[in-house]
Amino acid sequence: MLCRNEKKDYRMTISGVRKMRIRQATLADAPYIAAVNVESWRSTYKGIVPDKYLMEMSPAKREGQWRLILENPEAIVFVAEQADGQIIGYISGGRERSGKVSYEGELYAIYLLESCQRKGAGKKLVKELANEMRNQGISNMMVWVLEENPSRRFYESIGGRPFIKEKLIISGKELQEVGYGWPSLNHILV
Repeated sequence: MLCRNEKKDYRMTISGVRKMRIRQATLADAPYIAAVNVESWRSTYKGIVPDKYLMEMSPAKREGQWRLILENPEAIVFVAEQADGQIIGYISGGRERSGKVSYEGELYAIYLLESCQRKGAGKKLVKELANEMRNQGISNMMVWVLEENPSRRFYESIGGRPFIKEKLIISGKELQEVGYGWPSLNHILV
C-alpha cells in the first residue's frame, strides 16, 4: 500500500490498534485515495461486481478522477491516516446529486482498506462529513449502497434507514442499489 509521511493539520485522532487521524484531503492525497479506492472495491465487491470490471480498475485512472474531485472547491473529502502517514480510508460527500430524492446531502463514497475496517475509522469519517455538511447548511443525508454489499449493516448501525431501491448496471450485470437516509444529521449514531 502506498504511504505518505507528510504532516498536516489533523482534525481528530482515533484510538484503536494503531492511531489514526481524520483530516481534510488535499490534492496531494489523490494517488493514495485512488489506491484505497481500487483495493477496497476489489475486496468489497468480489463476487458482486463482475471480476472483469474490478480487474480493469486502475489506481492511475482513479487518480485522475480524484484529482478533479479534489480540485473542486465544493468537494467534501476526508481521509483516515495512520500515524505513519499511510492513508487507509476516505469519505466524500456533498449536495445530493440526482434530484430524485428529498435529501439535501449525499454521502458519495466511504471506503477503508479491509484490514482497517471495524476499528472505528468509518464512524469517525461519517461524523466528520456530517459536521462539515452542517457547516454548509445541509440538514439531512442519504447514501446509495449495493444491496448485496455486506457493509450495508454499517449504515444501519449508525441509524440509516432504507427508503428506496434502484436498478444499476455495472459491466452488463444488473444490480440493486438501496438508498439509506438520515432525515436529520443529528440522528447519525456516531
